[in-house]
Amino acid sequence: MKVWAISDLHLSGKSNKPMDVFGEGWEGHFEKIKADWTEKVGEDDVVLLGGDTSWGMKLDEGMFDVAALHGLRGRKVFIRGNHDYWWNGISRVRGKRPDDTFFFLQNDCVKFGNVIVAGSRGWTCPGAADFTEHDLALYKREAERFKLAFSEVKKVRCSEDILIALIHFPPMGLKREDTLFTELFEENGVDKVVFGHIHGSMYYPLRTEKNGIDYYLTSCDKTRFLLTEII
Repeated sequence: MKVWAISDLHLSGKSNKPMDVFGEGWEGHFEKIKADWTEKVGEDDVVLLGGDTSWGMKLDEGMFDVAALHGLRGRKVFIRGNHDYWWNGISRVRGKRPDDTFFFLQNDCVKFGNVIVAGSRGWTCPGAADFTEHDLALYKREAERFKLAFSEVKKVRCSEDILIALIHFPPMGLKREDTLFTELFEENGVDKVVFGHIHGSMYYPLRTEKNGIDYYLTSCDKTRFLLTEII
Protein backbone atom coordinates (compact mmCIF):
# COMPACT_ATOMS: atom_id res chain seq x y z
CA MET A 1 0.00 0.00 0.00
CA LYS A 2 1.25 3.45 -0.96
CA VAL A 3 0.00 6.80 0.30
CA TRP A 4 -0.32 9.71 -2.14
CA ALA A 5 -1.50 13.29 -1.66
CA ILE A 6 -2.83 16.23 -3.64
CA SER A 7 -4.70 19.31 -2.48
CA ASP A 8 -6.74 22.29 -3.59
CA LEU A 9 -8.40 20.83 -6.67
CA HIS A 10 -10.90 23.74 -6.72
CA LEU A 11 -13.37 21.91 -8.93
CA SER A 12 -16.40 23.81 -10.21
CA GLY A 13 -18.75 21.31 -11.81
CA LYS A 14 -21.83 23.22 -10.65
CA SER A 15 -20.34 26.67 -10.10
CA ASN A 16 -18.93 29.17 -12.56
CA LYS A 17 -15.38 29.48 -11.24
CA PRO A 18 -12.98 28.05 -13.83
CA MET A 19 -9.43 27.97 -12.51
CA ASP A 20 -7.77 28.85 -15.82
CA VAL A 21 -8.32 32.53 -14.97
CA PHE A 22 -5.31 32.04 -12.66
CA GLY A 23 -2.99 31.16 -15.51
CA GLU A 24 -2.43 28.81 -18.43
CA GLY A 25 -1.16 26.06 -16.17
CA TRP A 26 -4.66 25.59 -14.79
CA GLU A 27 -6.17 24.83 -18.19
CA GLY A 28 -7.58 21.30 -18.09
CA HIS A 29 -6.04 20.86 -14.65
CA PHE A 30 -8.46 18.16 -13.50
CA GLU A 31 -7.71 16.05 -16.56
CA LYS A 32 -4.01 16.29 -15.74
CA ILE A 33 -4.67 15.17 -12.18
CA LYS A 34 -6.83 12.24 -13.26
CA ALA A 35 -4.25 11.10 -15.80
CA ASP A 36 -1.49 11.07 -13.20
CA TRP A 37 -3.79 9.43 -10.62
CA THR A 38 -4.70 6.67 -13.07
CA GLU A 39 -1.04 6.01 -13.81
CA LYS A 40 0.16 5.92 -10.21
CA VAL A 41 -2.54 4.78 -7.79
CA GLY A 42 -3.39 1.16 -7.05
CA GLU A 43 -6.64 -0.22 -5.64
CA ASP A 44 -5.21 -0.63 -2.14
CA ASP A 45 -3.47 2.75 -2.08
CA VAL A 46 -4.61 5.80 -0.13
CA VAL A 47 -4.94 9.31 -1.59
CA LEU A 48 -5.06 12.28 0.80
CA LEU A 49 -6.96 15.37 -0.37
CA GLY A 50 -6.04 18.36 1.74
CA GLY A 51 -9.05 20.63 1.36
CA ASP A 52 -10.54 23.14 -1.08
CA THR A 53 -11.88 20.34 -3.23
CA SER A 54 -14.86 22.28 -4.58
CA TRP A 55 -16.02 25.84 -5.19
CA GLY A 56 -19.59 24.69 -4.49
CA MET A 57 -21.58 26.60 -1.90
CA LYS A 58 -24.18 23.92 -1.14
CA LEU A 59 -23.75 20.29 -0.18
CA ASP A 60 -25.05 18.90 -3.47
CA GLU A 61 -22.67 21.17 -5.41
CA GLY A 62 -19.66 20.09 -3.37
CA MET A 63 -20.55 16.42 -3.51
CA PHE A 64 -20.99 16.68 -7.28
CA ASP A 65 -17.30 17.60 -7.48
CA VAL A 66 -16.30 14.97 -4.93
CA ALA A 67 -18.14 12.37 -7.02
CA ALA A 68 -15.98 13.33 -10.01
CA LEU A 69 -13.30 11.21 -8.29
CA HIS A 70 -15.58 8.18 -8.29
CA GLY A 71 -14.05 5.35 -10.29
CA LEU A 72 -10.47 6.43 -9.62
CA ARG A 73 -8.50 3.81 -7.75
CA GLY A 74 -7.60 3.99 -4.08
CA ARG A 75 -9.15 5.05 -0.78
CA LYS A 76 -9.75 8.81 -0.80
CA VAL A 77 -9.41 10.81 2.44
CA PHE A 78 -10.71 14.40 2.55
CA ILE A 79 -10.50 17.28 4.98
CA ARG A 80 -12.22 20.64 4.74
CA GLY A 81 -10.45 23.69 3.31
CA ASN A 82 -11.27 27.35 3.86
CA HIS A 83 -13.21 27.48 0.56
CA ASP A 84 -15.21 24.30 1.13
CA TYR A 85 -18.38 26.17 2.10
CA TRP A 86 -20.46 23.20 0.95
CA TRP A 87 -18.99 21.13 3.82
CA ASN A 88 -21.61 21.89 6.45
CA GLY A 89 -21.96 19.15 9.04
CA ILE A 90 -19.75 16.05 8.97
CA SER A 91 -22.68 13.64 9.30
CA ARG A 92 -24.40 15.16 6.26
CA VAL A 93 -21.19 15.00 4.25
CA ARG A 94 -20.49 11.39 5.18
CA GLY A 95 -24.09 10.49 4.41
CA LYS A 96 -23.59 11.61 0.80
CA ARG A 97 -20.31 9.84 0.06
CA PRO A 98 -20.30 8.14 -3.35
CA ASP A 99 -19.06 4.79 -2.03
CA ASP A 100 -17.02 3.22 0.76
CA THR A 101 -13.70 4.32 -0.75
CA PHE A 102 -14.45 7.93 0.31
CA PHE A 103 -13.53 9.07 3.85
CA PHE A 104 -14.12 12.51 5.38
CA LEU A 105 -12.16 13.62 8.43
CA GLN A 106 -13.14 16.33 10.87
CA ASN A 107 -11.16 16.37 14.10
CA ASP A 108 -10.74 12.59 14.00
CA CYS A 109 -8.79 9.87 12.23
CA VAL A 110 -8.97 6.82 9.98
CA LYS A 111 -6.68 3.78 9.90
CA PHE A 112 -5.57 1.71 6.91
CA GLY A 113 -3.33 -1.21 7.84
CA ASN A 114 -0.45 0.33 9.79
CA VAL A 115 -1.12 3.89 8.56
CA ILE A 116 -3.27 6.33 10.56
CA VAL A 117 -4.41 9.64 9.09
CA ALA A 118 -5.55 12.33 11.54
CA GLY A 119 -7.15 15.41 10.05
CA SER A 120 -8.54 18.87 10.70
CA ARG A 121 -8.62 22.13 8.77
CA GLY A 122 -6.13 24.20 10.77
CA TRP A 123 -5.77 27.96 10.35
CA THR A 124 -3.33 30.75 9.55
CA CYS A 125 -0.46 30.80 12.05
CA PRO A 126 0.98 33.80 13.92
CA GLY A 127 3.65 35.58 11.93
CA ALA A 128 1.61 35.84 8.74
CA ALA A 129 1.58 39.40 7.39
CA ASP A 130 -2.18 39.80 7.70
CA PHE A 131 -2.65 37.89 10.99
CA THR A 132 -5.35 39.47 13.19
CA GLU A 133 -6.91 38.96 16.62
CA HIS A 134 -9.73 37.13 14.86
CA ASP A 135 -7.18 34.77 13.32
CA LEU A 136 -5.66 34.20 16.75
CA ALA A 137 -8.96 32.95 18.13
CA LEU A 138 -9.48 30.60 15.18
CA TYR A 139 -5.88 29.40 15.34
CA LYS A 140 -6.31 28.41 19.00
CA ARG A 141 -9.66 26.78 18.30
CA GLU A 142 -8.21 24.70 15.45
CA ALA A 143 -5.38 23.54 17.70
CA GLU A 144 -7.98 22.28 20.15
CA ARG A 145 -9.64 20.40 17.32
CA PHE A 146 -6.39 18.67 16.47
CA LYS A 147 -6.19 17.60 20.12
CA LEU A 148 -9.53 15.87 19.55
CA ALA A 149 -8.13 14.15 16.47
CA PHE A 150 -5.11 12.89 18.38
CA SER A 151 -7.30 11.63 21.22
CA GLU A 152 -8.97 9.41 18.61
CA VAL A 153 -5.56 8.29 17.34
CA LYS A 154 -4.62 7.02 20.80
CA LYS A 155 -7.59 4.64 20.71
CA VAL A 156 -6.36 2.80 17.61
CA ARG A 157 -2.59 3.32 17.39
CA CYS A 158 -0.13 0.47 17.75
CA SER A 159 3.60 0.89 18.27
CA GLU A 160 4.51 0.17 14.64
CA ASP A 161 1.89 2.45 13.08
CA ILE A 162 2.80 5.42 10.91
CA LEU A 163 0.89 8.62 11.78
CA ILE A 164 0.13 11.25 9.13
CA ALA A 165 -1.44 14.61 9.98
CA LEU A 166 -3.60 16.06 7.20
CA ILE A 167 -4.19 19.82 7.53
CA HIS A 168 -5.31 22.40 4.98
CA PHE A 169 -3.32 25.45 6.10
CA PRO A 170 0.49 25.42 6.33
CA PRO A 171 1.21 24.59 9.97
CA MET A 172 4.28 26.84 10.15
CA GLY A 173 5.98 29.63 8.26
CA LEU A 174 9.09 29.64 6.10
CA LYS A 175 11.33 30.06 9.15
CA ARG A 176 9.95 26.76 10.51
CA GLU A 177 9.04 28.46 13.77
CA ASP A 178 7.20 26.57 16.50
CA THR A 179 3.42 26.81 16.38
CA LEU A 180 0.61 25.15 18.32
CA PHE A 181 0.27 22.74 15.40
CA THR A 182 3.94 21.75 15.17
CA GLU A 183 4.06 21.30 18.94
CA LEU A 184 1.03 19.01 18.83
CA PHE A 185 2.52 17.03 15.95
CA GLU A 186 5.73 16.48 17.89
CA GLU A 187 3.97 15.66 21.17
CA ASN A 188 1.80 13.06 19.47
CA GLY A 189 4.49 11.31 17.45
CA VAL A 190 3.40 12.40 13.98
CA ASP A 191 5.66 11.04 11.26
CA LYS A 192 4.51 13.09 8.27
CA VAL A 193 2.36 16.18 7.67
CA VAL A 194 0.47 16.94 4.47
CA PHE A 195 -0.98 20.40 3.76
CA GLY A 196 -2.06 22.71 0.94
CA HIS A 197 -3.59 26.21 0.67
CA ILE A 198 -0.53 27.89 -0.87
CA HIS A 199 -0.84 28.86 -4.55
CA GLY A 200 0.72 30.83 -7.35
CA SER A 201 3.97 32.71 -6.88
CA MET A 202 3.97 32.43 -3.08
CA TYR A 203 7.11 30.48 -2.19
CA TYR A 204 7.10 27.49 0.12
CA PRO A 205 9.23 24.34 -0.26
CA LEU A 206 7.40 21.25 -1.46
CA ARG A 207 9.12 19.26 1.25
CA THR A 208 10.76 20.34 4.46
CA GLU A 209 11.74 18.80 7.79
CA LYS A 210 11.35 19.99 11.36
CA ASN A 211 12.35 18.03 14.45
CA GLY A 212 12.19 14.68 12.68
CA ILE A 213 8.83 15.25 10.95
CA ASP A 214 8.53 15.53 7.16
CA TYR A 215 6.19 18.24 5.84
CA TYR A 216 4.72 18.11 2.33
CA LEU A 217 3.07 20.96 0.43
CA THR A 218 0.65 19.34 -2.04
CA SER A 219 -1.37 22.20 -3.58
CA CYS A 220 -1.96 20.87 -7.08
CA ASP A 221 -0.58 23.86 -8.99
CA LYS A 222 2.58 23.73 -6.88
CA THR A 223 3.10 20.05 -7.75
CA ARG A 224 2.35 20.63 -11.46
CA PHE A 225 -0.95 18.74 -10.97
CA LEU A 226 0.86 15.55 -10.02
CA LEU A 227 0.25 13.43 -6.93
CA THR A 228 2.98 13.40 -4.30
CA GLU A 229 4.10 10.06 -2.85
CA ILE A 230 4.09 10.30 0.95
CA ILE A 231 4.82 6.67 1.81
